[in-house]
Amino acid sequence: MSVKIRIVRKDIILDAELFETETAKYIVAALPIEVEPNEWGEEFYFEIPVRMPLDKTATTKVSIGDIGYWPPGNALAIFFGPTPMSKGPEPVPASEVNIVGRITGDATLLRRAKGSGAMRLERS
Repeated sequence: MSVKIRIVRKDIILDAELFETETAKYIVAALPIEVEPNEWGEEFYFEIPVRMPLDKTATTKVSIGDIGYWPPGNALAIFFGPTPMSKGPEPVPASEVNIVGRITGDATLLRRAKGSGAMRLERS
């Protein structure tokens, strides 16, 4: 069963879920997480205290709203639009990510949350 979480940045609050994967279970155990995220196009990413290898969900084909874990940076990536590697409207990660969750609301609202400021991920 997935775990419901909330992503909070500036005045944006989005509901999301973390799936039942080994990587996601470690992320849930690390919650809450509060960080100043990096931006890469329309992707927020940030280091988290989780160290996992690529798994069977690993892919470079992601959609707006996907939440991925990027092993090279021990980072969580939240995709809400095109990235510098995109050829169209869909995001493309720098390399494979483990798909660990999905935003259940309108992920494109995160476009309004770009810039400086803390982001918080917590159980809802």
